[in-house]
Amino acid sequence: MKVLVVGGGGREHALCWALAASPLLTRLWCAPGNAGIAELAECVPIGAEDIPALVAFAKAQAVDLVVVGPEAPLTLGLADACAEAGLKCFGPSQAAARLEGSKGFTREVADAAGAPGARWARFADPVAARAYIRAQGAPIVVKADGLAAGKGVVVAATVEEAEAAIADIMESRIHGESGATVLVEECLIGQEISFFALCDGRTALPLGAAQDHKRVGDGDTGPNTGGMGAYSPPPVFTEALRDQVMARIVRPVLAEMARRGSPFRGVLFAGLMLTAEGPKLIEFNVRFGDPECQALMVRLKSDLLAALLAACDGELAGFDLRWDARPSLTVVMAARGYPGAYAKGTEIRGLDRAAAVPGVQVFHAGTARRADGAILANGGRVLGITAMAETLQAARDVAYRAVDAIDWPEGFCRRDIAHRAL
Repeated sequence: MKVLVVGGGGREHALCWALAASPLLTRLWCAPGNAGIAELAECVPIGAEDIPALVAFAKAQAVDLVVVGPEAPLTLGLADACAEAGLKCFGPSQAAARLEGSKGFTREVADAAGAPGARWARFADPVAARAYIRAQGAPIVVKADGLAAGKGVVVAATVEEAEAAIADIMESRIHGESGATVLVEECLIGQEISFFALCDGRTALPLGAAQDHKRVGDGDTGPNTGGMGAYSPPPVFTEALRDQVMARIVRPVLAEMARRGSPFRGVLFAGLMLTAEGPKLIEFNVRFGDPECQALMVRLKSDLLAALLAACDGELAGFDLRWDARPSLTVVMAARGYPGAYAKGTEIRGLDRAAAVPGVQVFHAGTARRADGAILANGGRVLGITAMAETLQAARDVAYRAVDAIDWPEGFCRRDIAHRAL
């Protein structure tokens, strides 16, 4: 089978790595890809949001399956454009992708499905939003309704902080039109878990869980990022909790989406809070997480390509997913200054030494290759050093051993990934 992966980050490198191991695969492209992906797939210089060019390329190459990594092309309708062109695409339709494109839509669907979550209210008027915040008190959560690259959520410890978030999101529009409306939500207390389910419109299969580390600094300090590391599986997320999430959140939402005429096919990523009352939904994403995908893919023993095809074809019922029981851990190395302003083009040395550490897989997130072969940083989050071992502590030790083998003075990472479990 000929496969085109759309995207160019660490998640897409992990997907290409897993797909490359499939006996079904005959040729693999990635658009636009990165320096690490180029070792597995033929990189095509087409942007992930250039829907017409992606479809034209897939048609010209007679691609058998398009696998969409990021959320933006899904919310722009790439899956629909592929369907119109007679191409098979792994990822939800534009209508179903509203589960990530609009946090308010997610809340409406979850409420209709009876899925437990936070109390919430939606506002298009900043004055009304501030009045509601003052009435509710803090801590409280402020969210841009639309896509904001994982940075549109402020967990405010004080009313003043929440009101400042309203000013930033709704008045200064730091996230553009995504902040035209906001959600103000109850602040749920507990441990946050990323849970993934593979869906074919009718059937959902658990794809595993991970715990992400959103804040930039050790001890969960500093601003939110796209994710500074992850580990899988989280010991706190038991099989009983998994079954509860499938029964109370994933399957009812899948049924509600089908009832609305927008059946969900693809990966449903439920951001959960494990509260004293049980798991509650924070939000949905409609794709693999990044960096959770890296931690999950190294544990997956089943053929990823076969699983994605089963989801596309409505054949997940009875499909068996096998996992390595050993834990995995991903440490993200980012350019200094991230998530603020950061420099591009700095050289990264020692990647071969890191990859040679037993149990380690180096995933590239934001890299480019210079003409002389040198690897350069080309983004905010640049590398995902992923390790698997017999215990979580051992996986962390191995991952940081590989991190320390890398010579990149302009990069940094958190040194406490999996601190909640360890």
